[in-house]
Amino acid sequence: MGKHVVVLDYGSGNLRSAQRAVERTGAEVTVTADFQAALDADGLVVPGVGAFAACMRGLRAVRGEQIIGRRLAGGRPVLGICVGMQILFARGVEHGEETAGCDEWPGTVEPLHAPVVPHMGWNTVDAPAGSTLFAGLDADTRFYFVHSYAVRHWELAVTNEKIKAPLVTWATHGEPFVAAVENGPLSATQFHPEKSGDAGAALLSNWVTSL
Repeated sequence: MGKHVVVLDYGSGNLRSAQRAVERTGAEVTVTADFQAALDADGLVVPGVGAFAACMRGLRAVRGEQIIGRRLAGGRPVLGICVGMQILFARGVEHGEETAGCDEWPGTVEPLHAPVVPHMGWNTVDAPAGSTLFAGLDADTRFYFVHSYAVRHWELAVTNEKIKAPLVTWATHGEPFVAAVENGPLSATQFHPEKSGDAGAALLSNWVTSL
């Protein structure tokens, strides 16, 4: 029986390209905003493009933050992509305006300090040992990024030795920033795996296999 994945439709994101990319892993994919369907799926993909504040408004309109929270409370996998990753953090700051995020991780999404912004194009990442998402991928593998904002500081400190610390992947464009996070059932990428060719396909396949 194949895995069933829902791509959450909250009015933001490359829904069809995300759907096609996940379907190529062999999963059955539904694009929907339906609350129960999103809760029941084996995996939930939260895409996102554009402004942090607009994405949060759209997400709240379909109770997306509740869907994410309930899934994670039950250990059910969620994958955020691009702004769909950013809204998982505590807050976003754009044009001096601060917007509350889903607060699954502490931290602030803020303007990327780089000579050229947006960061648009292919870049390598520094994935930690033991990564599920990047398993089997070489260190020089490139992924496709397009963003002007990023999490520049990882703020979640794990002091309990019984709790597994999140795996944080970094990339550099002008300065280091968080490129991906793997934290139990919650994973996210700042880059677009659905636009990253064979490398992105391998990452999505790794995620679906882990469901």
